[in-house]
Order: sequence, then structure tokens, then C-alpha cells
Amino acid sequence: MSKTAVVILNFNGAHFLQQFLPILLQHTPNCDVIVADNKSTDNSLQILAQFDQRISTISLESNFGYAGGYNQALADLPHDYFILLNSDVEVTSNWSEGLIQMLDQDQSVAAVQPKIKDYFNRSKFEYAGAAGGFIDKLGFPYCRGRIFESIEEDTGQYDDPTEIFWASGACFIIRSKVFKDVGGFDPSFFAHMEEIDLCWRINNRGLKIKFQPKSTIFHVGGGTLNKQSSRKTYLNIRNNLSMLYKNLPRKYFYLVIVIRLFLDLLAAIKVSFTNGTSHGLAIGKGWLDFIGSNKIQDEKNLVNGGLYPFSIVWSYYLKKLKTFDSVKY
Repeated sequence: MSKTAVVILNFNGAHFLQQFLPILLQHTPNCDVIVADNKSTDNSLQILAQFDQRISTISLESNFGYAGGYNQALADLPHDYFILLNSDVEVTSNWSEGLIQMLDQDQSVAAVQPKIKDYFNRSKFEYAGAAGGFIDKLGFPYCRGRIFESIEEDTGQYDDPTEIFWASGACFIIRSKVFKDVGGFDPSFFAHMEEIDLCWRINNRGLKIKFQPKSTIFHVGGGTLNKQSSRKTYLNIRNNLSMLYKNLPRKYFYLVIVIRLFLDLLAAIKVSFTNGTSHGLAIGKGWLDFIGSNKIQDEKNLVNGGLYPFSIVWSYYLKKLKTFDSVKY
């Protein structure tokens, strides 16, 4: 048994398994490869059976989403490190070595993200993670290499192994003990933002999350839930608000939530015209479900250090700063 398990959570991704698993096996000789199937209704299990002993399969009893699915899949695995990898990812030569090396060399590092590039436009970063994630004090995530819809070309500008705030759920390595100690993913999120919430809890414990530029993957994106889906909009809004509620100091949260209500109202109006009314309604439903599911709790000793100290919305839309280097502090 290897000390590292590469764990893919699959839901109806038979075509991705068929396309990308052979490449993964070719470039990952020193890790155990495990696919956890989230009760797929396509022929995923038949595809997995073709790989015989090279891949272990965990069949989950229901579709628990990204958060709940990974919690169940990782619960009983004995490995020291977990690499969580989306099914719609093409890995490259030596992609896992740099990730493992960072954890081996520094015990204060809890998780590491590789460079994530666009499968279809291979000179560009990919939306979901790019060269490492950050978040501003109003809860808006952004990345080195991607702010909102502006995605940068990879010219080596972020090829430094730096500390980041969150690692993308498309691919990251984490110490199994840390994952379990912080409680894993919040299963109520189902999908979207759960990795940022997890990383925030890791940051609150004084541990580090880093970016490894020596490791590169190519991500298709939207493999399970289409990028244009209003359900994706709903999950992002609901989970983002829940994440802020869980991780911001309580008094600061109340200030933030008033500002966010105004900004999300503007966003709902905008997307209703650009993407259709279903997206505007999804923002409203996200707010209603957040309010209905979160109850007042006692003040927690939480920190908001490491967050971008200004509004990324202000910097991007009003100051017209479109790259990470132009807004970083």
C-alpha cells in the first residue's frame, strides 16, 4: 500500500473515466488509485471493471454530492495523504510528486494545490483554481490567474511555491489526519464552496495551504454540473453565505451580510437579463434557504486573517483591475 491515495469521486462520468484514467495510471505509478462512485446511473461501474486490479472501487449507496461523497469515501482509508481529483482532469508527468514532496518537507503544510490549466485552451489557467485561491472580506473567491470571468494566460508569472488561502476541489492533496481532525467537508453544502470552507477551517488552526507550480493538471470543468446551470448558481450563493456565517467573527458577519444582500440583489437583476430569470431566482432561493437553515449561535473564536482586505468587486468592476498581480496586497 502506498502512503498516498488518489481518490476520484465519480457521478455519471463514464466518458471521463474512459478518457482520463489510462493517463492517470500512466503518470501515477507510486499512488493507490481509488474511484468512489456516487450511485451513478450510467455505465461507470462497467468501465471501472475493465481496469481490473489497477483501480479500487468504492460504491456509495446514494448520490451524496461532492462533500458527503468524499466524506464517506475517505472515512476508512488508511493512507497518510489523500489526493482529491475530479474525474474530468488530465494529469501530466510527475504531477503527484511535487504535491507529496511539499507535505513531506513541511509538517505545517496541510494541503497543496497544483497548477490548474484549461483543458480546451491549454495556455490559459482554468477557472476552478488556477494558481491557487483567495477570498475577499465580503466572501467573493478569486484566484491567482482568475478574477471573476477574467482568466489569464499562464506565462510563468505565478510559478512560485507560495502560500494560498484555499485549494481547488478539482485537485488538491491533504493530510488525512488534518482532513479528519477538522471534520472533513460540510455535507450540508452538497457541492460548491465546500473546499473553501474546509480550507478556512484549516487556516483557523494555524496550518498552511500552498501552491505547487511544479505540478500541472488540465481541467475540463463543469463535468458533473454544467457551468450554465441555475442550480450551480443556487449552490454557490447558499453555500457562500453559509461559509461566511460559519467562519467570520459574528459581529463582522452582520456587517458583511448587509453589504452582500445589496450586491447579490444587483447580481440577481444583472444575471436575469444576461443568463435568464432562472439564475436571478436561484440567487433569491439561495438566500432564502441560507436564512432558513442557519440559526443564531454563540460567538466563536474565529479569525478572518488572510482575506483580501478590500472588496474584489470594487477592484474588478470599478477600478478595472483584471489580474491577480494588479489587486494583490
